[in-house]
Amino acid sequence: MRSRLRIADLLPVSTVGLRSRPGRAALSILGVAIGIAAMVAVLGVTRSSQADVLAGIDRVGTNLLTVANGKTIQGAEAELPVTAGAAVARTDGVLTSAATATLGVPVYRNDRIPAGRTGGLSVRVTDPALLTTVDGSLLNGRFLDAALSRYPVVVLGHYAATSLGIHDVAEGPRIHLGDHWFTVVGILAPVELTPELDASALIGAPVAAAYLGYQGNPTRIFVRTQTERTDEVAGLLGRAACPGHPEQVAVSRPSEALTARLAVTDGTTVLLLGLGAVALLVGGIGIANVLVISVLERRGEIGLRRALGATRRHVAVQFLTESLLLGAGGGMAGIVLGVTVTYAMATSHGWQTLIPAAAVGAGLAAAVVIGGCAGLYPAVRAARLSPTDALRGGCQG
Repeated sequence: MRSRLRIADLLPVSTVGLRSRPGRAALSILGVAIGIAAMVAVLGVTRSSQADVLAGIDRVGTNLLTVANGKTIQGAEAELPVTAGAAVARTDGVLTSAATATLGVPVYRNDRIPAGRTGGLSVRVTDPALLTTVDGSLLNGRFLDAALSRYPVVVLGHYAATSLGIHDVAEGPRIHLGDHWFTVVGILAPVELTPELDASALIGAPVAAAYLGYQGNPTRIFVRTQTERTDEVAGLLGRAACPGHPEQVAVSRPSEALTARLAVTDGTTVLLLGLGAVALLVGGIGIANVLVISVLERRGEIGLRRALGATRRHVAVQFLTESLLLGAGGGMAGIVLGVTVTYAMATSHGWQTLIPAAAVGAGLAAAVVIGGCAGLYPAVRAARLSPTDALRGGCQG
């Protein structure tokens, strides 16, 4: 009768080496797991990060533009005319705009702070339309309006308030701007893509002109346009802001910075996936090495099975199944580790955790394929051993 290897017997026979050398098997699985974990984590973290960036674009909108003073031909800083804000607001396609100007005035918690220790904060003149234009919100208090803009009151950006140690405006805290005291009436929530606002003390134009010498020249104008006409309006704003020298006006779209981040993330993802693939390849080589050693150690067992009727195919299938089990075990362990790393990273950054199903499926499939490829040579080598040579080698060993 022809010898047969039942499916029910295949798994116990194929796991003899794994059960007899658990430490070696665990190290082989770890090599594959590291490669799979790297690939799953990279794709998971990338997808979670990209989802956060896209949410940021949705929050800010692609129809927000900024108009800023650029450079003159000589390389000096240009100056926008006093009429720039009003001219931009009248441009066809503009829904709302807010002109702001940065003043070279220090910001201190009180008048006893040594000069120069401003913490990187600046005073920014603004008009009441700013909050609506940038789609910002308040954490505390109120924003400037036409009435408040005439008085020495200030609204702090989120970073500015944190740096100055002000978290509530109920008691009317005061800060020192230049040589004057200003009462804090509001604190902004972080504004997406406008770090200059987060680190600013915002005051009205009338009080800035009366107390701090503001001449009315804006340095940055935030513009909200009709979405379908954003590109068209962007081409008009330079001449609207400064008709005499439109080339000295810098027009940009904040959402483009987020789009650039997506491109950088995609490039980094390819690089990291390549490193994960290298780690997976090293894990496969580790499996092949372990199985080659296992074949040498188990020559006596192979010879005995061949003498009792096992065919070359049975021996090959036994070792190939062992390598597939090592690959699959490493793949499953790597998926668990990669998902854990992704969850930890997403949670620490406040992102929504997203694990691509394709990454999980492809990771497990890649691990099994690597395991199978790694086991081909040892399986063929074991199958080619003749019963007499295998038994003789086993007895000598």
